[in-house]
Amino acid sequence: MPSSTATTRAGTAADRQAIVAVFLGCWLVTYAANLPASLVEAMTPARADALWRRVLDDAAAGEVIVAESATPTGRGIVGVTRWAVEADRPGALNGAVHSLYVSPAAQGRGVGATLLAEATGCLAASGVEIARLWVFRDNATSIAFYRRSGWVPDGCTRVQDEFGEPEIRLAKAMAG
Repeated sequence: MPSSTATTRAGTAADRQAIVAVFLGCWLVTYAANLPASLVEAMTPARADALWRRVLDDAAAGEVIVAESATPTGRGIVGVTRWAVEADRPGALNGAVHSLYVSPAAQGRGVGATLLAEATGCLAASGVEIARLWVFRDNATSIAFYRRSGWVPDGCTRVQDEFGEPEIRLAKAMAG
């Protein structure tokens, strides 16, 4: 896997426009190669902006991480991830990687792996035993990426009303 020259830091509300640009680029370019056109076309700029406004308003400090790297116009945000600790049952902490998006122009350069390692490191440091994430069932590229990092399907599936497409859940044990 190529090593990333990206650096990571906590994302803030001031990063929203850059995060939305990465998110939409990934959704409209990368997802277009793997997912139904109706799903891709449903993600409008206004919908993406509202989604990330909510995420950035609701996330605890440090739960949104951005990757910055050289871009044609200088240095900018090329990726974003969001993670969180969740209590499944009393005394057990599990976690989730809720989002991971890399600008199509930065894909294949290790940015996604850097962000995923940062998010899982934060989860492990928080005492999480198992982390989970959801991925569209037909997004073979993303599933292969996660599997290379040790994530495996745990048998759970869902279809969210918001997206209407099947998803599978992947899980990974965190080192304590």
